[in-house]
Amino acid sequence: MLSPHTRVFILALLGLSVLLGFVFWRRQNVQAARGGRISPPKLAWLFYAIFLWFLLCPLVALDSAVHPELRMVLGSFGAFMWVRGVAELYMLYVSHNWKPPYGIGHDVLCIALVLSGLSWYQLHREGPLSRMDMWALSLISLVLVSLFVEVMYATLFFHAVAGHTTGEDGIWFADEEQARFRRINRITLACNIPLYAGLGGLLAVALGFAV
Repeated sequence: MLSPHTRVFILALLGLSVLLGFVFWRRQNVQAARGGRISPPKLAWLFYAIFLWFLLCPLVALDSAVHPELRMVLGSFGAFMWVRGVAELYMLYVSHNWKPPYGIGHDVLCIALVLSGLSWYQLHREGPLSRMDMWALSLISLVLVSLFVEVMYATLFFHAVAGHTTGEDGIWFADEEQARFRRINRITLACNIPLYAGLGGLLAVALGFAV
């Protein structure tokens, strides 16, 4: 399975994500930072996506125990996400011109990138799948599912705020109080349960807590 160093980093990044999640919640909901309040389901989804896309995928891509082609898929996806993250932060906090369709377009490109990488892996794979291959493919499958979920969320949110995500008073997050976000929050809560269960299962195997 994954190397001992990778396992230690996974645990460290999990702890860091929990800490950052609390700091971000306080910043948005207590200190009333730009972008609006964020509901518990949306906060859970945000840091699920950050941990999976920006931290776990690049980390696994660096582990030599993973098949080279699958490392390429995870590494390329992670790099593409980091480019998006830098651009999105700039557009949110500096130029104030971020719109969900930009993210949707990026998600679609990511889906195409991952599927292309999987096709390449299938063409060059030799012999039966190893246990590590199965785990990495399960991780990539979870990434694909999360990208489709993100497209749905971004579409629903863009319609809910009527495109009002730009400018100094742009709304970037769904809170738990406004009626227009109740359906989105219910859907997010319902999706968070299987997504977290899937991620938790993969991490349990990777860390040696499950077979």
